[in-house]
Amino acid sequence: MKRKQYKKLVHEGGYVAEVDVVLLEADEGWSPYLSVEDACKLDDVREALRRGDIQRAAGLSRVFSLTPVTISKQPEKQLQT
Repeated sequence: MKRKQYKKLVHEGGYVAEVDVVLLEADEGWSPYLSVEDACKLDDVREALRRGDIQRAAGLSRVFSLTPVTISKQPEKQLQT
């Protein structure tokens, strides 16, 4: 069985958490997959973000705040030939 470090993103509300997990690769069955512990960690981070408990989520992952970006559409310039 091979193990591969992976960063999984969890998005809830105005936050994104980057969670370190290990993907397990096996020759048989559904592969790659997460361990039960890593799957529970993802669920814990998601639930903490839903509750607004950023401190708890930050203890299990790296948490980022999302900022919306507004882009105004500029008229296209005409090419002169």
